[in-house]
Formats: sequence, structure tokens, C-alpha cells
Amino acid sequence: MNPSTPSQKDVRQTGVRKVRIDAEQAGQRIDNFLRRELPGLPKGRLYRILRRGEVRVNGGRVRAEYRLLDGDEVRIPPARINAESGPAAPGRIANLESQIIFEDKRILVLNKPSGLAVHGGSGISHGAIELLREARPACRDLSLVHRLDRETSGCLVFAKKRSSLRELHERFRRGTVEKNYLALVAGDWQFGEQTIDAPLLVEHRKNGERHVVVSSAGKPAQTIFRLSRTFGQYSLMQCQPQTGRTHQIRVHALHTGHAILGDDRYGDVTANATAKKRGLKRLFLHAQSIAFPDDSGNELHFTAPLPDDLDRFLQAIRGGGKKVQAREARAEHGSGDGNRRGQPRVRRSRQ
Repeated sequence: MNPSTPSQKDVRQTGVRKVRIDAEQAGQRIDNFLRRELPGLPKGRLYRILRRGEVRVNGGRVRAEYRLLDGDEVRIPPARINAESGPAAPGRIANLESQIIFEDKRILVLNKPSGLAVHGGSGISHGAIELLREARPACRDLSLVHRLDRETSGCLVFAKKRSSLRELHERFRRGTVEKNYLALVAGDWQFGEQTIDAPLLVEHRKNGERHVVVSSAGKPAQTIFRLSRTFGQYSLMQCQPQTGRTHQIRVHALHTGHAILGDDRYGDVTANATAKKRGLKRLFLHAQSIAFPDDSGNELHFTAPLPDDLDRFLQAIRGGGKKVQAREARAEHGSGDGNRRGQPRVRRSRQ
């Protein structure tokens, strides 16, 4: 048997199901709905069953972009799913739950660890969304509000209801969500505050991997860069994306001539090699905070402390001493709001 071909023990067969869509589920695309209902089904197979008409809504065929309506009846066909997409180890779920910053009936905010994908696929059986759905089985509509690259750590928001997801997506569209990142870049930043306004185009390499370039044919993208601290050959930056394009901060940083350290795709090979010798093992990009108004007019502000591995590297390049995090992460966006256990707090202020 080909080692890459799953054995009979590695797959499970699901049966035909019919699901009635309610108001909370309405509004989502059929392909996204199927990803939730058939976890672990390869992406190509998912779109193939849609094209072939094996998935039916109210008895008829639909395209992948069809948005479900309240009362729709969806026929989900039988499917063979990799068994590895089954339940995750309880310890892994518990570890992720310990990283939850905030949770109520509508949203959940996670301090995502570096190395964890936001969702499964392409050989990844469990991402953050799959693990949290196992941890919260009653939350059948738990959904990602936005995304972080796999190697990026920090604040990641999930909606627990379809209505919450729609509201938060509308806030992203209106530009009322403020996201702030910490990035350590190669070189001594001399530009002061800069807004990089450079359109980004997603290209696909032969192996299917996405690669983003600055191109006039791309979509508009803006990122504000502010210097937080200089380390001579490195600069610690506050990055505030004004749009949400794929790999935006990483590509815009490269565009300035100051690539983010530890970036294997868009980084400086020489700078990365030097940083690795000094102890940096991954991309130095951290989603430090996210803020948005709730439906009552309160400003919600969530923060995630700088991970220990990144903080240790900052200590190393500044020659040791007190934790850099204690001062550097207490920048203008309030990211020093930790409680006694080091967990971030939520700030609510009446507008």
C-alpha cells in the first residue's frame, strides 16, 4: 500500500443527513457550512460533491457561494473522512482552553499559540476552531471571525452565534475593529510613523502554496508602522493593519526593506540565520490586541501578553535584565493590562 494512502482503519464513512437551517445558521455560505458538518473532508472533495450536485438545498443544486436561508433543508451526502479528523487528545484541548482570554454567550477570544493553524486542512487534522468546537460541543455555530497565520501568536476572535458573526463581520467592513501587532524587524528603522499603502496580489505557486506580492493588480492594503524600540540591528514595531489581506503585515514589512525576523517565506535569509543562532525559533509576529464596540456601545479591548519565547529573545538582544514585555508591551494600545496570573483583561468603557 502506498504510505500516503489511508488504510481502511484510517477512514470512516458518514451517512446521508438532512439538516434544517435555523435563523442562527442562516447567512453563511454552503461551502463553509459543509466544512463544519464534514470535518476532515479534503477541500477538493468538498467542492467536487457541490459541483456534482450531491449536496442539495431544498431539493436543488446550489453553487459553493450560495448563502443559506432560514428554513432551508440541506441534504448532506455520504462521505469518507480521514479517521485522524476524529476527537483530539483531551490534554491538547485543555491546554488550548487555558489560553482563552475572554468568553461570554456571544464571543470567545483566544490567545492563539504560534504553530497552531486556525483551522484544519492540508494535512492538519485539528486547528484552533476544531479544538474549540470539541471543547464547546453545545456551541454548534462557533465560527472564526478573522484569521491569523499559523506561526503568528495572539488575539483571535470567535463568534458563538451566527448573529454575532454577522455583526462582527460588519464591524470589520466598516473599519471599526482596531488590531495591533508587535513585530521585530531586521534593521534600524529610521522612518518614524509610516502608513504603507501598497496593493497586494495573491499568487499560487506550482505546489499550490500562496505567495503574496505588492502589485498594482492586487487589492488595496494599508498598514501603519510605528517604532516601539530600537535594538540597533533590529527594531520592535507596532503594526496596525487597516485592511485584512493575506500575509499583509509580513509583505508590507518586506516592502519597507525591514522584513520580519523568523519569516521563512518573506524574510531576510541572513538576518534570520543570525537571529536563529541567538535563540529565535519562529516568526516574530504577535497579535497584541484587538478592540471593537459591542452592540451596547461599550468599547471592548482584549490583549495578549508577549509569549515567553519572544520575550526571552528581546532580553537576549538587549543584554538581559528585566523582562522587556513589562515595558515594551505597555505601549499606547494598553497591552499591559494583565491580571495577577498574567492573563489579559477586558476593558469596557461607555462611549
